[in-house]
Amino acid sequence: MLNSGRPQGGSGEWEQPFWQQRSWILSAGFLLVLLVLAGATMLSGGDGTPADASGGGKASPSAEGDADRHGGGADARPAGCRTDDSDQAKPTRAPKDFTWKADGTGLVPVSRTVGPLTFHGPVWSCFAHTPMGSVMAAHTITDHLSFPGWRDVVDRQVVPGAGRDALVASRTAAGDRPASGEADGGGYAGFTVLSYDKEKSTVMFVVRVPGKNAYGTASVTLRWLDGDWKLAPDADGTVYSGMSQISGTKGFVTWEV
Repeated sequence: MLNSGRPQGGSGEWEQPFWQQRSWILSAGFLLVLLVLAGATMLSGGDGTPADASGGGKASPSAEGDADRHGGGADARPAGCRTDDSDQAKPTRAPKDFTWKADGTGLVPVSRTVGPLTFHGPVWSCFAHTPMGSVMAAHTITDHLSFPGWRDVVDRQVVPGAGRDALVASRTAAGDRPASGEADGGGYAGFTVLSYDKEKSTVMFVVRVPGKNAYGTASVTLRWLDGDWKLAPDADGTVYSGMSQISGTKGFVTWEV
């Protein structure tokens, strides 16, 4: 049985970090299973408005330190990776050219203008150095950690340091999700950028609760390193924070065609 933990004092925050609860469950469908089992309380009176960004948008000290030691400010793009990085505003809508691309048993948003632009096995990379680029990276990198090939993703798309080492240790001890089979019951519904500068970004995404008029949220932090966005877990390997259940997508950008 899944160990879903429980929220503290009705705030929607979890007593145990999500990564410690179930180390390999990272994609939309399994994130929702934990949210439903835990019975998380609604945010902001249940109107679906995103939580205040002052806490969720701050990068952890471990993520800051890891990136600084490894040249987080470097802007040299990998060979063959070129993007239009002119739009530095927080997104108010999804990219006009976004489509859904299959990953394992789920679908991940991709865009020819924002990224990912290169596909090497499970490593989908080359994201725009923009807030929207960080949104695409947040969805892509976390989703790929659930499936075979995750180690290549960690090695190339997670910030080096204590957090990555802890993530590898936890993930190694767990099994892989099937890369094919029945599709996830949930899916990505929307997102918001909680905080952003050209060196780091904190993205909150929204997933649907299957069969219910409710949604779940979680946020991740990324750093700009070696010319692309990379996931920045906490020192203990925790990937997600701010997991809560909400009643709707009001206040979020939704994935609409």
